[in-house]
Amino acid sequence: MPPVTRALFLACLVGLLLEIALGMPVLYGFALWPLQAGFMPWQLVSYAFLHGSFAHFAFNMLGLWMFGRELELGLGRRTLLQLFFASVLSAGVAQLIATSLSGSVYPTVGASGGLFGILLAYAMLFPNRIIMLLFPPVPLPAWLFVTLYAGLELAMGVTGTMAGVAHFAHLGGMVGGYIVIRRWRNRRY
Repeated sequence: MPPVTRALFLACLVGLLLEIALGMPVLYGFALWPLQAGFMPWQLVSYAFLHGSFAHFAFNMLGLWMFGRELELGLGRRTLLQLFFASVLSAGVAQLIATSLSGSVYPTVGASGGLFGILLAYAMLFPNRIIMLLFPPVPLPAWLFVTLYAGLELAMGVTGTMAGVAHFAHLGGMVGGYIVIRRWRNRRY
């Protein structure tokens, strides 16, 4: 695993181990709380290193490994870090807007917003690479997979399907990823 991908993985693993050792209530100050329910500025980053469950952690880290390592090798360490943190920040802002509009008082945790930015960047840079879905096992080009996934996230966010999942944070992460890749492309040409 390249160094930045490994460092992000290890940071999330440390967060998970702290959750297990200390219990999530001790770490609540690091989750992303809605503006009306205890938001603090550092939470725009710290929430990404906590996860709601081992499965949540495992799927995010699988995505980081699958897409982050190739992006790090292609874009460089610095750009992958910018990509991840821009996606985490934009996901956090999107989630704050969504929770403000909905009146939610529940915190958000997880690196999913960062992963969605990485996923979008992967599709922008490698649109014709084939991604094999797990359920059902269907091969799709990256651009189609990401487009369908974004559409599904938007539909579930608007309809409130799968309550407890930060659908708008996922979409916000894609916005951050898009901005970084557009800037990266503009600097190259």
